[in-house]
Amino acid sequence: MKIAIVFFSILFLQFSCTEPIVEDEPNRNWSKEQSIAMNSNFSTEEIKEIDNYLKRHHDWKMTKTGTGLYYMIYRDSLVGDTVKGGDFVTIKFEVSLLNGDICYTSKEKGPEKLQVEKSDIESGLHEGLKYMTVGDKAKFILPSHIAHGLIGDTEKIPPLSPVIYDIELLKIEQ
Repeated sequence: MKIAIVFFSILFLQFSCTEPIVEDEPNRNWSKEQSIAMNSNFSTEEIKEIDNYLKRHHDWKMTKTGTGLYYMIYRDSLVGDTVKGGDFVTIKFEVSLLNGDICYTSKEKGPEKLQVEKSDIESGLHEGLKYMTVGDKAKFILPSHIAHGLIGDTEKIPPLSPVIYDIELLKIEQ
């Protein structure tokens, strides 16, 4: 009985002497300007990361668009029409991260058919496809804001990650 009283006394003292857990309240004073500054800093760091990647791949002669897409047509068929919004295209592809990890490839499931500007895929991919004609092979680097954004794809592409597409355009259908 004495042991039980001592045990419960120690237990009581243990829990009564600890400080209550106080959860941090969210900063309700977060401003639009702070969000803009945070996003600007992140974008600057991401551009540096992409530029460093391109320095290691100095043979890639990439063009950068106004949206931030980097692209290079490395096998140009030089004939045919370029892809337009609304066209159905069939592509072979490989998607990887800047660290070299391969996320997705058409080798798994075969070529993919999609409708440009109508399919639920990265906006940067829609943009890049419009530089291609049938038979072209291209590399695209999509910064996170025109790829999978803040949350990634919740499977293989982490949040806020630029992605690299290696694309071959097999077919265009109106």
